[in-house]
Amino acid sequence: MLSNIGVPGLILILIIALVIFGPSKLPEIGKAFGSSLKEFKKATGDIMSDENDKKKSKDE
Repeated sequence: MLSNIGVPGLILILIIALVIFGPSKLPEIGKAFGSSLKEFKKATGDIMSDENDKKKSKDE
């Protein structure tokens, strides 16, 4: 889905975000989004490692 946006689409999204939130709020929003994405990736990795551990214990 995100691969279809392209550079002009990203520029348009950034301009709309700038108009809606203003320049002072964008760094805060970016930081919150980044930390949320980091937590999501960590949780996904934990789930995947748990599944791999279960498969290994079944094989033994």
